[in-house]
Amino acid sequence: MHTPIISSLLDTDAYKLNMQQAIFHHYPEVNVAAEFHCRSNESLTELKARLDAEIQSLACLTFSEEELQFLSGLGLYQADYLAYLREFSLNAEQVTVSIVDDQLAIHIEGKWIDVILWEVPLLAIICELRCHEKYPNATVNQAIDLLTSKLTALDNAGSDFHFVDFGTRRRFSKNVHHAIVGHLTNECAQFAGTSNLLLAKKHNIPAVGTQAHEWFQAHQQLAGDLADSQLLALNRWLQEYPDKLGIALTDCINMDAFLNDFTLHLSEQFNGLRHDSGDPIAWGEKAIAHYESLGISPQEKTLIFSDGLTLDKALNIHQHFTGRINTSFGIGTQLTCHLPDVETLNIVIKLVTCNGKPVAKISDEPGKSICRDTEYLSELKKAFNI
Repeated sequence: MHTPIISSLLDTDAYKLNMQQAIFHHYPEVNVAAEFHCRSNESLTELKARLDAEIQSLACLTFSEEELQFLSGLGLYQADYLAYLREFSLNAEQVTVSIVDDQLAIHIEGKWIDVILWEVPLLAIICELRCHEKYPNATVNQAIDLLTSKLTALDNAGSDFHFVDFGTRRRFSKNVHHAIVGHLTNECAQFAGTSNLLLAKKHNIPAVGTQAHEWFQAHQQLAGDLADSQLLALNRWLQEYPDKLGIALTDCINMDAFLNDFTLHLSEQFNGLRHDSGDPIAWGEKAIAHYESLGISPQEKTLIFSDGLTLDKALNIHQHFTGRINTSFGIGTQLTCHLPDVETLNIVIKLVTCNGKPVAKISDEPGKSICRDTEYLSELKKAFNI
């Protein structure tokens, strides 16, 4: 009998529900399309049949009353949105899985409020199916042993260094992910939470996250003028969360374009910024210079780093900025898919259209740029003087 990999809709990243609530209140009728991209040189076509079965299982899930009580206790979600979640389920008809050019192809299309919750479980399922097939002898204990050896690097990290788990989407398996977070919760003083709502509930630790690139991408077609799209996205976020979730993602276009839009008011209102592409030191220096130019003390703000981090990389970044600005680190693949001789898989699902029109991500790192519509990409670059 088939045992589904994902057994709870809470087995997702917190920023998905954060964004979904904002969509529920502001954009319930907006339509989007998203597509799967494999950045690794690896064919995943053999996973199609099993992925189809997992999608049907996902569509059978609903939030339990216990899970809704947990969400209510986080202090982020309003009663009308929680009532919506009580009736929510994923619609498998929105997802098309096919084989194109000897690679797995996934297209998701429908109301943004529905489509948004497909990404994280789909990516986690693909990674687990692939790892089970490719590394059948790998064990949870191997993952814990490797993690334990890495944690010795934290012995002299200092009390102001802390990191969180961002590893749901590219984890080796659900069992490895649960074991890693459980071990860190019990054994690591610098561990400060997880992006995964189910694990936050299980271990009574903070659920961490704000918004993703799709929030900014969709606003490219929701603003009257393309050049105003980041401003609209940031101000709409403050409208939904005026005194919570105050970390802004900076690299949907690039850091320079973001800072041009990050006015004094926005810089004061948001608690800090999140880095997800490009050189982290150069990015952090730009952030500090920006705050200082506005007369804002950087020591009042926080920089969160989340781009391909290891513990060693995080420590180096922390040491560079210590005493100048607060830092925190979201570590993903190198926590939850770090086993002996296991090659990690770089996969994403990104928005490609909003209300039938193209959207794009440029980022501070060329390899992370996503847009198949070259004419639109040129238009976007022109709007932001790229």
